[in-house]
Amino acid sequence: MLAIANRLQGTFSHGDHVQFIEMTGEQLFSIMLPDELNRDELEAAGVHESSIVRVNPQGDLELRRPDGWAILGGLLGDFEQRVITKTGLGWSYPLKDSGE
Repeated sequence: MLAIANRLQGTFSHGDHVQFIEMTGEQLFSIMLPDELNRDELEAAGVHESSIVRVNPQGDLELRRPDGWAILGGLLGDFEQRVITKTGLGWSYPLKDSGE
């Protein structure tokens, strides 16, 4: 395991990159509050249950498109705990060569 970690060292860039948690559209729909974007607005923007979306620590939502990420809007309030509880994931930096 240590050898793999050492080999991967340097493939991650934390410089200007922001942390994210990725989830499906279905997970996003289930954590939305009434004051946030609603399902109809998200679906109009292209979010479906099988979509891949991500949120950063500031609450900015992005939708994965074939050629990159599209900004959708944001989450409010205690979104961090809602996202972590629903996905079971913590904050993660994108890979250096992930097309960012």
